[in-house]
Amino acid sequence: MSTPLLAAKLYIPPPRPTAVDRARLIVQLNAGLHRKMTLISAPAGFGKTTLVSAWAAGCGRPAAWVSLDEGDADPARFLAYIVAALQTVHAGLGADVLEALQSPQPPPIESLLTLLLNAIAALPAPCVLVLDDYHSVDSQPVDEALAFLVDHLPPKLHLVIATREDPQLPLARLRARGQLTELRVADLRFTADEAAGFLTNVMGLSLSPEDIRALESRTEGWVAGLQLAALALQGAVTERGQDAARFIRSFSGSHHFVLDYLVEEVLNRQSAQDQTFLLRTSILDRLCGPLCDAVVGDLPGDGQARLERLERANLFLIPLDGERRWYRYHHLFAELLRVRSTKAQAAELPALHARASVWYEQQGEDADAIRHALASGDMDRSADLIERVWPQMDEMYQSNTWIRWVRALPDEVIQARPVLSLGYGWALLNMGDVDAAEAHLIDAEKWLDGRDPDELPADVVVVDEKLFRGLPGAIAGARAYRALTMGDTAAALIHAKRARELSARVDDPSYRQAVALTGVAYWANGDLEMADRALEEFRTTMLDAGVIHDAVGIAFILYDIRIALGRLTEALKSFDEALAIARQLGDPPPLSTQDIYRGLAALHIERGELDEAVTNLHTAETLVTVNTLNDWPYRLAVTQARMCEVTGDLDGALEHLEDAEHEYKPSPLPNVRPVAALKARVWTRQGKLTEAADWARTYGIAADMDITYLREFEALTLARLLIAQHRVDPRNGTLDTALELLDRVLCAAEDGARAGTAAECLMLRALATADHDGAAAALKPFRQALELAERAGFVQMFVDEGPPMVRLLTEADRHGITPTYTRRLLGAFDRGIAHTPPSAAQGLIEPLSDREMEVLELVAAGLSNAEIAERLFLALDTVKGHNRRIFGKLGVQRRTEAIARARELGLI
Repeated sequence: MSTPLLAAKLYIPPPRPTAVDRARLIVQLNAGLHRKMTLISAPAGFGKTTLVSAWAAGCGRPAAWVSLDEGDADPARFLAYIVAALQTVHAGLGADVLEALQSPQPPPIESLLTLLLNAIAALPAPCVLVLDDYHSVDSQPVDEALAFLVDHLPPKLHLVIATREDPQLPLARLRARGQLTELRVADLRFTADEAAGFLTNVMGLSLSPEDIRALESRTEGWVAGLQLAALALQGAVTERGQDAARFIRSFSGSHHFVLDYLVEEVLNRQSAQDQTFLLRTSILDRLCGPLCDAVVGDLPGDGQARLERLERANLFLIPLDGERRWYRYHHLFAELLRVRSTKAQAAELPALHARASVWYEQQGEDADAIRHALASGDMDRSADLIERVWPQMDEMYQSNTWIRWVRALPDEVIQARPVLSLGYGWALLNMGDVDAAEAHLIDAEKWLDGRDPDELPADVVVVDEKLFRGLPGAIAGARAYRALTMGDTAAALIHAKRARELSARVDDPSYRQAVALTGVAYWANGDLEMADRALEEFRTTMLDAGVIHDAVGIAFILYDIRIALGRLTEALKSFDEALAIARQLGDPPPLSTQDIYRGLAALHIERGELDEAVTNLHTAETLVTVNTLNDWPYRLAVTQARMCEVTGDLDGALEHLEDAEHEYKPSPLPNVRPVAALKARVWTRQGKLTEAADWARTYGIAADMDITYLREFEALTLARLLIAQHRVDPRNGTLDTALELLDRVLCAAEDGARAGTAAECLMLRALATADHDGAAAALKPFRQALELAERAGFVQMFVDEGPPMVRLLTEADRHGITPTYTRRLLGAFDRGIAHTPPSAAQGLIEPLSDREMEVLELVAAGLSNAEIAERLFLALDTVKGHNRRIFGKLGVQRRTEAIARARELGLI
């Protein structure tokens, strides 16, 4: 071999004085010195060369370096460079090899490698050989020579290969034998601290922590991406005066810095077929072999094999599972591909999306099938898919997702489809938008005008004829729902009756809805006995019919009814039965299971069983359920507020009630305990009587108000306020007003057989009488209250009233009134009946999972839920679910409390 060697290729790039300290990676490289080889494999721009040069300067061994290029594909030339590099650390090493290479007829490469290996084995001290940019050498003979070298490498030499794609070496064998150290994309990407150090110290930018986190998230720690973004940001901020945060939000793969780099360093280096594959599959958020085969159409080759090859080539392809089935592109690379795809193959895009939609439909993945159908612009196919999935999504409480799809359809497409119009109306009803729903119910109804639903009109578009034939009953059910939401119980009962008549089959959702709505209408009317019987019959019927979801879901509604009826034991039995059914079904738990736990928490609070209440509320907060009823956050916040209230955290209670107020959405369920009244109760307990009085004025709550069932809670709240005002100023006459008001509420409660409400009335009346005439004078109504409450099992209701109640109970005990129960209530006061959060020394009852720890650390780092979702590639709702479980396990309510608690426990 007579071609001279280029000395510059043996030159070790000097460490950059301003480079980011990557101590964690240096530690890994040092730890790998006892193995044969270190492989650093990652796409362009991940700082491979910078890292190795920094490490080589301080690894404690002499290092030889070869910067390879396309010209080193000949094994003899490749070997000559290796020998020349080794001679920079051990003069004369392999001189005989170089001499043999220059002979007219060089010996076989293996013979020369053997000579070199023997010389290396005889070295007095170990050294390091770095082969940089090995991907440039596209040569099987060189791969074979390197494999021979690695197989027989003496312990005196440690080999480091830096490359954009994996070399053709027996990596699996080296890995299995513990002879290989690997650094890949996941290791090389900048951490948040490294990104901050790079942007601040190297690029000289002065960014807020939020901007740094956003930039690190946008680039996914890709070093070159961060540098390109920083360069662009320098120009934007210093030269054009742009806002940094706005620039970062707009930074994408279409930015010309990123685009130029990725096109030049990545895309243009691929074969024409690979470029076509990348552009066509850029429409996909996730990629797998069969899906790619379906989308790329006539492109030759197997999609799975191509994906695996592109991953080995480190082409910004990120595996999403351990089986290497699903992948995604790096975000910036994906954006680049989409920009290029839009320009290069705009006409093809609808067909690509259509093929993706068909593939997803065949796999039963409706959401992706619909998304791609909409992107293809085929609105008829999109409407078919959207209409077909409505019944399942409605039962799974997924109206919010479904309505986003249907809103993407043209009005004329929706209006031509009565079943789709009905679904649209129902979805709007579920979201509390009763006015908008009406228009779509009318659209559905017009197709029935004067027609036999068994005869499908020629001009109607229907996917499922069975659903069309059930349209009359379904519309009647929707109207019953709408009427109840608007407070028109009379109309609701009429529509519900019609829905039952038109459906008349227990397996028909319209029939089930109608039966349940009938019970709810009785509840809203204050006929709680009828409501209880109707809903209990509904529950039993659903159980017999195997409609478990509806049978389980009705339990929390029955609780609200039975607490007013003073039937806490029956409510507990219903919850226990529902929970037993839910447990038998296993994971995932049926929908509404979390509402059972929440209801149990509320029930145990009223029974004075706070430990059980805490446990159940914690379970409700942490139970993983993808979908919930729209008003679940409202009900949860109300129960959390009650828990805070009974444990003495009245400010916390008000905060939860603020949340509840925000989350409240109109629904058919009667609003028997309005949030505003709940807040007024807390204010009254806090002594903030002015705020409570403002509530009464604002909502027109006065002592002479009409007492209906739906106003009873507000009336009792006003009575408490009047009694409190009397205690502040006994001369103001409010006590007499309170007594008159309580008498009227008691009369209404007794007429309605609402024993729970009656017990509360009598208890308040006793308190008011005691304030006016002394405890002894109050014993008559108090005895009645105790007898009713004992049968029901109420405890917390008495504890809420504080010291005046202790005096009254003591007097009752002295007179032998319900002695066992009275002493139990006094015992509740003695115990303080407050839950004490576990102390730091107790640790956590249930440890945080790895994922929860990951989320907690990001919370502590100040990331928003959206930023955490983007960082961990999770859905936003999933992050919120993690937060709820973390808060529950830590026994806190807020992010700041979680961070403080975690630090207290030494978790972060």
